[in-house]
Amino acid sequence: MARQQRSTISIQESTHPITRVALYARVSTLNNQDPEMQLSELREYAAHRGWQIVEEFTNQGVSGCKESRPALNRLMADACRRRFDAILVWKIDRFGRSLKHLVNALAELAALGVAFISLRDNLDLSTPSGRLMFQIIGAMAEFERALIQERVRAGLRNARSKGKKLGRPRVTVDASKIASLRAQGRSWGEIVEEMGIGNGTAQRALAGLPKKGGAAL
Repeated sequence: MARQQRSTISIQESTHPITRVALYARVSTLNNQDPEMQLSELREYAAHRGWQIVEEFTNQGVSGCKESRPALNRLMADACRRRFDAILVWKIDRFGRSLKHLVNALAELAALGVAFISLRDNLDLSTPSGRLMFQIIGAMAEFERALIQERVRAGLRNARSKGKKLGRPRVTVDASKIASLRAQGRSWGEIVEEMGIGNGTAQRALAGLPKKGGAAL
């Protein structure tokens, strides 16, 4: 039997030399943390490599688990415009919200032809060793997703074995009350607000009632 092929994210070697870089730094709290410590090392490294710094992007007082980071959002938008050839960060955990976000973001940068370099992690995706490390990171993300899925399935099996009903509970709707309110001239908006149900649910319940004299409410 043929072995099932898994889809993997790959990073191809860039043919564009790195001349322009963007720096990204993040600190989680405003107190006792300063992004300048990260930026000073990044500037020194860029100068050593002879790279021009296009812009410095900084998120200060932003937790790593936040879904939205203004500076990171602008950084990715500028990457799409190819304002720079590479993104330089102090450490990889300063950039990625999670393993999944990191893999997706690095894959997007690779598709754009923008290299990614993490100074303290010695990770340079413009090099063969860096691309190999990315494959390892991608495999770890896939393993993490598989573990989460297995935990969810195990939880569902356990719940079923205990006789628990899964899914959202069914909503009991008083169709006769809806018909009465409509007969009083009440609007659908007023009815659903009073009964605490959705507009579609209310209309379906009324449609299920037998019509009297062929008249529709």
